[in-house]
Formats: sequence, C-alpha cells, structure tokens
Amino acid sequence: MKGETEGFILAAQDQALFTRNFLANVIKNGADPLCRFCRKFNEDIDHLISGCPVLAKTEYKKRHDKVGQYIHWKLCKQFELPCANKWYQHETEPVVENEKATILWDFDVHTDKTIKANRPDIIVKDYENRTCFLIDMSNPSDNNVSVKEIEKLSKYKDLEIEITKMWRIKAVTVPVIIGALGVINKNVEKHIRKLPCTLNIQEMQKITLMGTAQILRKTLSN
Repeated sequence: MKGETEGFILAAQDQALFTRNFLANVIKNGADPLCRFCRKFNEDIDHLISGCPVLAKTEYKKRHDKVGQYIHWKLCKQFELPCANKWYQHETEPVVENEKATILWDFDVHTDKTIKANRPDIIVKDYENRTCFLIDMSNPSDNNVSVKEIEKLSKYKDLEIEITKMWRIKAVTVPVIIGALGVINKNVEKHIRKLPCTLNIQEMQKITLMGTAQILRKTLSN
C-alpha cells in the first residue's frame, strides 16, 4: 500500500478527515452536519464507509465484491477450475464446476421450505469431502464486526439444515467479516480454516482498506 493511502486510512481511523460532521461539531464553522448523499444522518467517517443507504447500492457493493473476487479466485485455484493468473483479473462466473467441486456466485438456493436467507455470496460444493460451504462476506463499521459475525451464523442456519437434507452433504456457514477500516474478529481465522483453500487475511484486509480509501476520496471530493 502506498504511503499516501496508508496515511489517509490512518487519518480515517483517527476520525480526522473533513466530513460534514467534523466541520460542524469539531471545527464549528457552521456547516450542515447531515450526509451530502442521503440527508438523513450525520456525516461522520463510519456513516460514509458503511452506513449510508445511498452508497450501499454502489460503492459498498464494489468493495464487498472485490473481497469476494479474491475468495472465488482462491477456491477456483484449489479445485483446478478456470481462473486468471491474478485475483484482480479473475471473472466471477455464476456457476463453475468440475468433478471436484461446484462453485456458485450470488446464487439463489431453492428449497422445499420457504427460506428468506437463501442467497449467500458464495456456495461451494466440495464433492470429495461431502461438504457444502456457505460463504457470506461483510465490511461493516469496525464497531459492528462481532455483531455481524453472529448475525451471519444465525441468518443461514435454516439454509444449512435444508441443504443438508436436499443434497445429503454437510452444510457449514463461513462468515468472512472484515471491518471497513481493517478490524477483524478473533474468530475470522477459525472460520476461514474450515474452507478447502488457504485465504490470506492480510490480503483481504488490504483489499477492504483500498476499497474504503476509494470510497472516502470520492465522497469527500463530491
């Protein structure tokens, strides 16, 4: 990571960037503290990087999908499925499969019982080990990392049960939660060790931080 980007991220972690809330309540220059995009909440760092409903549809999704792109690439390499030489050149196809595994990207699972949470980010059917991994990612504010982990594990419990019955393989939920400013829960390593591929936590943190830096630069210059 370039020194300029690292310094920018450190300033964000220290809440020392010129958001509207900072201008209004710290510098007290009479600025309007409301978010320039949604106009509903005060515009502080946490709001811009993970809490704005307007940015969620575009900027947050791009950052989220970059982390998913890396995980998908590592899985494809592990199961000898088609993939690019570098993760950032990799195309996440909706379905890729061979005799070893099937990998589904952003795919609805149709079950006999109606389940609302039926679309984890990545589904991996590992035929050799008779296991199905439900991988779901999130980049919340650093304060909500632990809460998001518990939420993901609870959210897909019903889908785990249905998949185990339908496909007759063990289903396991794997939450991958990286805070928007880099914080991780102590359980992240335990969760990703369940996967058949080896993920680099530092690489996923870097991808997340680069995405956050891009979001902040775009929004604060608007």
